[in-house]
Amino acid sequence: MHCENCQIRSAGMFCNLPAGAAAAFTANKHTSTFPAGTFLFFERESNRGVYIVCSGQIKLSVSSSSGKTLILKIARPGDILGLSSSLTGAAYEATAEVLQTARVTYLRTDELRTIMLQYPDVYASIIRQLNLQYETACEQLRTIALCNSTTEKVARLLLQWSRQGRQTPEGTQFTVPLTHEQIAECVGATRETITRTLSDFRNKHLIALHGANMVIPDRHALAMVCGA
Repeated sequence: MHCENCQIRSAGMFCNLPAGAAAAFTANKHTSTFPAGTFLFFERESNRGVYIVCSGQIKLSVSSSSGKTLILKIARPGDILGLSSSLTGAAYEATAEVLQTARVTYLRTDELRTIMLQYPDVYASIIRQLNLQYETACEQLRTIALCNSTTEKVARLLLQWSRQGRQTPEGTQFTVPLTHEQIAECVGATRETITRTLSDFRNKHLIALHGANMVIPDRHALAMVCGA
């Protein structure tokens, strides 16, 4: 697949580069499709390059020495993985695992730096992408550190996901990208607690579940749960 034919062409950092930079990127990129369960890189592994998500979903997580896992983000089309470590020369900050069959474009770190040197306009795109990643990190900190209960954390997480949803007569509909156990890893809780929390939300008509799809009838009502 060529970038000019990509359906999410407007979403990513490399999607609207000046002609020269775009040509250099196209000449050096490598695009592959990975099945669910594939690991693109591991936390603390030496950086090799950046990965641009073209389709599918990729889980970014960190782990403690005791084996406890915290999910930082579910990367979606347009997201770029490994950017900050490519710029600083540090190791990857997280582990990237494919959740849903993903088409990913890879660009080596040295190739990225060469394009940056040759085409200074690329810096503006990189700054925008880093700013988005910083905002996402701040949102994660608000969820983990400032919410007083699992109920508040889950409510805030669902509201974040609903931003990618669509409006229906029933409310805001979106696909839940994670299992109950994985949601627990997002908010530092147990799977059982997540199951009880979602059941409580459903009984209070704060959410409705239709298979893998969730509907929030009233986002304001759910926001009241977490004080958002």
